[in-house]
Amino acid sequence: MSFIRSTDPDFRVCQLTFDQLLEIQLDAEARGWATRWSSTDALRSQVKEDTVLLQPLMRETRGEALRAYRCLVLFSAVDDDTAGGIATIDLDPARYTSLDRLDRDPDVRQALTRMFSLAMGGISTISKN
Repeated sequence: MSFIRSTDPDFRVCQLTFDQLLEIQLDAEARGWATRWSSTDALRSQVKEDTVLLQPLMRETRGEALRAYRCLVLFSAVDDDTAGGIATIDLDPARYTSLDRLDRDPDVRQALTRMFSLAMGGISTISKN
């Protein structure tokens, strides 16, 4: 696996519908990929039926062929109106390239990349000193 940088030509940040995320989950299940939710029921128990954001993290190749993109998914949590979560899921390259991107502007790309980076490290509300 190789990491994807925001300057790579195949980098993109996409907004997905909940139904699109379910389709990606079902595809990952059918392919037997381990980087996914354990089931659609598990996904539904954690992810609120709302839009989600997706950003690639790594690409998996077999020989010279691109097998999958490992992506970060940023979502609203089912059990908390103000909290969210971040998880990974593997995505077929053809589906990945078909997704609409949000990051065409370099400043937007940089801001969204920073947001995902902060989410991966953990975000919490803090009291100001």
